Amino acid sequence: MRGFLFLVLLLFFLVPFSCAQLVPTENRILFQIQEFLEYPTVLQGWNNWTNFCYLPQTPSLIITCSSGHITELTIVGNKKSPSQSSKSSTPQALSGKFSIDSFFTVVTKLSSLKKLSLVSLGLWGPLPAKISRFHSLEVLNISSNFIVGEIPSSIVNFKNLKSLVLASNLFNGSVPDLKGLKTLEVLDLSDNHLGPEFPSIGNNNLVTLNLSNNFLRSDIPNGLNKFTHLQILDFSSNKLVGPMPSFLFSLPAIQFISIAKNQLSGALPASVSCSNKLKFVDVSSNLLMGKLPACLGSSSRNRTVINIWNCLSSTSTKYQHPHTFCEKQAIAVKPPSRTHDEKQQSTIKLGVVLGLIAGIVVVVGAIGLLIFFIVKKVTRNRVQGYKNDTFGFEKNSTLSKAADGGNARRTMRMVSLGLPPYHVFTLEEMEEATNNFDPTNLVGEGSHGQLYRGWLRDGSVVLVKCLKLKQKHSPQILQQHMEMISKLRHRHLVSVLGHCVVTYQDHPNTASTVFIVLENVVNGSLKDHLSDWRKRDVLKWPQRMGITMGIAKGIQYLHTGGVTGNDIKLENVLLDETLTARISSYNISLPPKVASETPLAGPDHFTSSKQAEKEDIYQLGIILLEVIIGRPINSQSETEDLKLQVETALAESPSKLRDLTDPCIRGTFACDSLKTTVQIAINCLEKEPSRRPSVEDVLWHMQYSVQVQEGATNSGNLSGNLSGKISGNLNNKFY
Repeated sequence: MRGFLFLVLLLFFLVPFSCAQLVPTENRILFQIQEFLEYPTVLQGWNNWTNFCYLPQTPSLIITCSSGHITELTIVGNKKSPSQSSKSSTPQALSGKFSIDSFFTVVTKLSSLKKLSLVSLGLWGPLPAKISRFHSLEVLNISSNFIVGEIPSSIVNFKNLKSLVLASNLFNGSVPDLKGLKTLEVLDLSDNHLGPEFPSIGNNNLVTLNLSNNFLRSDIPNGLNKFTHLQILDFSSNKLVGPMPSFLFSLPAIQFISIAKNQLSGALPASVSCSNKLKFVDVSSNLLMGKLPACLGSSSRNRTVINIWNCLSSTSTKYQHPHTFCEKQAIAVKPPSRTHDEKQQSTIKLGVVLGLIAGIVVVVGAIGLLIFFIVKKVTRNRVQGYKNDTFGFEKNSTLSKAADGGNARRTMRMVSLGLPPYHVFTLEEMEEATNNFDPTNLVGEGSHGQLYRGWLRDGSVVLVKCLKLKQKHSPQILQQHMEMISKLRHRHLVSVLGHCVVTYQDHPNTASTVFIVLENVVNGSLKDHLSDWRKRDVLKWPQRMGITMGIAKGIQYLHTGGVTGNDIKLENVLLDETLTARISSYNISLPPKVASETPLAGPDHFTSSKQAEKEDIYQLGIILLEVIIGRPINSQSETEDLKLQVETALAESPSKLRDLTDPCIRGTFACDSLKTTVQIAINCLEKEPSRRPSVEDVLWHMQYSVQVQEGATNSGNLSGNLSGKISGNLNNKFY
């Protein structure tokens, strides 16, 4: 009996206090969490007999209890976030029925939580402000999910927070002021879309600070020199500008610094000293010049320093740009605006400034009123021109005359896009960029050749299009063709950065391969955005109008330069981080065989070119339909059927037209704006090519649609309900 009592007492003291029985409420909350997360593998096997406080801890699941309450909850799933997905895998989010607001309404009822980690679970949607209900939270990790929008300002209410990890999500915008988080030791906001301002961080207790892979475009604040406990600092892959702060290397506790792939410029002072604890430094792919200080040079021991692709002298590596490269690039980088703290330190005399401003305002105000009335009158006349009975141009309009003469191939304008100068590459550079055309870098393959992803020596990511030439070509004609290609730079094209022509030495008139180097746009295609309902929901009517306007402008630029017969499809329209449309698969055709090589072909070529222009217009009409209905169209018969449906709805039943639109845009469009765009699509989809409008006609009417939309937005007259009829005869064409 005594032995039995001794065993009971021994078990009582050996079993940790954390293994108390959960209160029934929190027991039910765990089952609700399991249901919200759609029964992931790590949570399978739970039932009414599960004692959660006694579950064995694993890297994927930790539940710690105290006094009948959960104090730590860690769940790590296996759903890939966007930043974790490779070419062979796709991101995985929870289904459309998931509600992040309802989810955190339930989770925040675990009021005793001190540690919460929800990693790779496919959570999506904006992070709700109610997350601040965790009054005792010390660790928050919701990395590798699909959380969008801005970081809620309520997050600063965590007065006991020591670790905040929001990495590998889709957060954007500015980071809220985090100076109130006095106990914070770990801050990881990497792999998001945050920026452009540098976060305001006033906590001197930080040990780890990771802001890599964002859109920060500012200088590095001097206030970081007070971070005496900082050990790990990673600002890589942003757009940080200004001088490299030398104090970073001498922070007393610093061990790891990565500021690679930014636009930091200037030279580091020779007197810079480094902390004895500093083990790793990466300053590669910036615009640094001069010599590295001794503590970062080749003579430094027990310290790894990566400094390639700057403009440094006296380094052990040959991978440096010439001095002039960094000078030009540094000039091109727009200097950052002053921070809020710097503005407060300004000593400008306010009274003098206000006096000057008052005088200027009076003069500018008078001029502004005059301009306003002039513009208003012109705009009124122009809008009246839009709404004529033929739903098109007046016959004597200036743009109509320009359109009639649009067949003449005008010189293509060079647009300043912040792109590097056009470059003629060598075969060695192409092999180095693609790792000898490694199959793992192959993005796609078609009838004309392959498309590879590559990395240039300055660290930038590009696409390399490999075109196979099957005919003999004279060097002169090939050079003329390359000069034309070199001008394909426009805001709404995936621009050409350079080329490489490979010829056989024993056959100088035969070119075997042409490599076209294109800029890389990484935000996905328009098809991706319309196929994924979460991305589609971001594209309201104004955004869709801006995208289709961009496509039309890109087509106009191509047609102006004689580039027709382009593959204008949803999957070939890429969107950058600002949702600007970029046509990626335009017709970089090969020159004809030698026997027919002439700069301008005869009437047959002219006729073929006109037909190709009209085919581009037809493809634009399909895209307009697709952005209206909110999904890709998969066949010619489906296109014709939808055209008939919208044409009938536009003429007879406004309510049917509303029913055909994507539910995501209802309530965000002006009625006349939608009707105008529908009519444009119908006219672009005419069976007879000669009856299709020119791209100038399309742009004119799309601009009118945008003006109507802006007017309705400013007056607050948006509606998802369609009523009335579009002015004029709906069956009339643009011309």
